[in-house]
Formats: sequence, C-alpha cells, structure tokens
Amino acid sequence: MVKLDRLITILGTYGARLAGSGADREAGLHSVALHDPVRPGSSAGDVFLAVGVPTLAEAVELARDAQALVLVARTTEAPQPAAGLAVLVVEPSVSWSQLAGAVYGLVLEGRETESGRGPADLSALADTIAAAVGGPVTIEDQLSRVMAYSSQQHEADRARQDTILGRRVPDPMRALLERQGVFTHLARSDEPLYVPASPEHGLHGRSVAAVRAGKEVLGSLWVVRTEPLDEARARILADGARTVALHLLRWRVSADLERQVESELVIQLLEGAPDAEAAAAKLGLPTAGLRVVAVQAHTDAERHAGLLLAFERATTGFGWSRVGRSTLFGNTVYTVLPAETDQARRWVRELEHGLPAHLRLVAGVSGECVVADLPAGRREADECLALQEKLGHPDALSYDESWHEVLLQRLRSVAAVGRVPARGPVTRLAAHDARHGTAYVPTLRAFLEAQGDLSHAATTLAVHQNTIRNRLRRIAAVLPEADLTDPAQRLAILIAMAVND
Repeated sequence: MVKLDRLITILGTYGARLAGSGADREAGLHSVALHDPVRPGSSAGDVFLAVGVPTLAEAVELARDAQALVLVARTTEAPQPAAGLAVLVVEPSVSWSQLAGAVYGLVLEGRETESGRGPADLSALADTIAAAVGGPVTIEDQLSRVMAYSSQQHEADRARQDTILGRRVPDPMRALLERQGVFTHLARSDEPLYVPASPEHGLHGRSVAAVRAGKEVLGSLWVVRTEPLDEARARILADGARTVALHLLRWRVSADLERQVESELVIQLLEGAPDAEAAAAKLGLPTAGLRVVAVQAHTDAERHAGLLLAFERATTGFGWSRVGRSTLFGNTVYTVLPAETDQARRWVRELEHGLPAHLRLVAGVSGECVVADLPAGRREADECLALQEKLGHPDALSYDESWHEVLLQRLRSVAAVGRVPARGPVTRLAAHDARHGTAYVPTLRAFLEAQGDLSHAATTLAVHQNTIRNRLRRIAAVLPEADLTDPAQRLAILIAMAVND
C-alpha cells in the first residue's frame, strides 16, 4: 500500500508543490479518479487527477465530490490549503501523461503488492497465456532471469525446471540459444520463433516472442511446445508479449520513481544532512542498529554494466518489500540496512547470487551505526571494500572484525605521502639485513609481537632463546638510539613494521 506521504514525496520530484496537507499523510491510497468532462462527478478515488479543469477552485470541489484524499492539479495558480484534502499543484510544463503514469503506477502497484500478487501480477498473466497457448510459460528479462512462470507444468522439460529453480536460464542453455540466433531474432523481430528440441540439453521444443517497448527489448515470453505454434496460438503469444510489455512498463515507472527518491534520501543520510532522521523515517529505516554496505561489481567486457546490474538488483522490488535502501554514488552501490554483520554478509551473497556469474563483486560492511554516524559508516564500508579487493578475501569484510587491518591500511596510506619517518629505525635495520644477510627485522618483530616473551619469539622463528638474545644485543648496536625498554618506542616500531608490509 502506498501512503499519502510517499506520493507527495515522489511527485515532489516532478516539481509538485503542496498546499498544507489537510489529510493524514499516513493514510493509504488505493484508487485513482480521473476527471471526465463529459460525465463530471462520475468517478471516485483516493487520488483525483484534475485533467482539463480550468480553475483550482473548481478542481477542489470536484475532488471533494470524488471523495479524494489528494488532488493533483496542473496550474500556475497559487495553491490554497483545503480542509481534509492534500492539494498538489504542478507546473503546466509537466505533461499529464507523466503525472498520470506516476500516480497510476504507484497507487495500483502498491495495491497489488499489498495483496501479495507482486507489482504487475506477472504470474497470473503467465497462467492466462499458458492456458491460451496450451503449454507452460516463463517470462524472462533481457538477461534471461526468470520474472514469472505459469503454474501449469504439463510438458515441462528439464531445461524449464533448471531455469525456474535457478531463477535464470543456465549458462549452457543460454550459449545454445545464442548459437541458434535466438537473441538476434528477439532483437530484430516481434514475430514468435520456434526453437527446436535439443535432447542433450534437456530441451523440448518451444516458441518465444520478444517483449518490447518501442525498439527496446524488455525481455522474452516462452512457451514449451513440442511443435511450432499454429497461426492462432502464435498470434496469442505475440499479443501476450505486448501485454507483458505493458505490465513491465508500469512496473518500471513505479520502480524508477522509487529508485530516484530512495537514492536521493540515502545520499542525504550518507552525507550527514541536518534532517537525516527525517530522511531515515521516509525510507522506513530505524534510527539505530544500521550498517552501510559498499558494493562494487566488475566485468571485463563493459566498464559500468556490472555496477548498474548490481544497483538494479539491490533495488528490485518495492521499498517496503526490501530490507535495505540503496543509492548509486560514483562507482559504488551503497546500501543502508538494519542488520547484524552476518545478516549483512548474507545480503551481499544473495545480491551476488542474482547477478551473472562472470561478474566479480567486492563489498565492505561498516560497523553498527546510529543515523548520525552513517557518514562515518560509509567511510568504514569503503575501507573494508578496498581491503577485501586488496586481500582477495572470498567474503565481504566487516569493520567490526577487520578494524585493525583498516587502521594499518590507513597508516600505509599516510606513509605513502611521506608522513612516516622515511629514515627511521625499521628502514635502517632492513638496510642492514640487505647488506649483511642478517635477519634482524623479523627477529625484532617476533620479539615485539610476543610482547618481550623470548620463549614465544623463539618458537615463532624456530630458533633457540639464546639466539634471540644475541640478535637483540646486535640490534641494539645497530640502533643505539632505539630504546626497546620504552613502551612508546616499541609500539611505534611495531606499527612502522606493519605499515611497511
């Protein structure tokens, strides 16, 4: 269900101005009414679109007659508050088609999502098409990921079962379809294509039609049939593909609006905006127990494709159906989510699972934050991400567990710009080792890491304790200014060694 507050926020991105909401901003919106000049007062709805109404005063009266909670009017008149009614005024430069698409998309998608049917009820549509053409149906996006499938399983083959279980067409099957020119056909034609059986791939025959909006391919509609479709069924499949395109476009309108508003609010949180708590409330996030996850996705073929796919995947589904809120900022996808470290890592693994196998994903997870700490959380997540990429760690690194590595990485960065003494004792000792073939640096490090425990240091180096004592005396001769009994100097030497790793 879409609340009035969310509709006001999203239409604000179109330049809508609110004249003091007289309605409850937490009220749910379930229906839309469009002004009909031929039959005024013939429709009722929670949102009233005053198309073609000459004055704002008349639009307010019509909205009251329609029992609306919110009025959307396109006018240059100054809006006036109206009791019990939220009045939204939009500049005439914004087309009614844009406004109507946004309102219908948000309100109707919200109603369908609340009922558990999904943003466009594609599964019900798949069932309808399957019954008409006489075979199991799948609806896939442009990357061969399953968006919906029919419940009918008659004549279902192993390829269909593997596709549904994996939520995408298996790579060997996709390669076969590529070789057969299926994707080339979908890019060029709206006519259904029959794909012959391939028993070695577990594939029965099937027909496919492109789901297209203008020249853009949004996906494909598949039906399992052992023989090519007759003319009547082929026409049904083609018509079904056009219907699917309308559903996907309606879903895209709502999803794109959601992404735009969500992204702007998340950026406010990560940059420490003064009204950060209000932004968190709009996003449905708590004020504590938050973590920032930074994600980058790389592919050799296209520079930005992986990142865009990761952002699309992170924001798939309506905001209230997702645990996190995301934005694409620079070359990184940031997600703020209320979660423990393990839950955040699980979220990253689920994100990766939904991406093509050839993408390489790296991620970092911040420590636990309150809303005011999210800018620091973003820096922590960035540092953990960089550390994971450097170390090649198989899983996302968390600041809670890797803070010491992050600290050393910060020190290495400082050292890189010359802020650590370049001629300090560690550098001189390393030079001595290089000239004389000694092992004074690893000996001193083992001694310091063992906190002066000769037995532990000797075990680490696999030498006798007396060897450690002798080397320490010689190290003192090489570094007469270094006082190894001074705790501050011992700590500084150990840090310098770690920085130089």
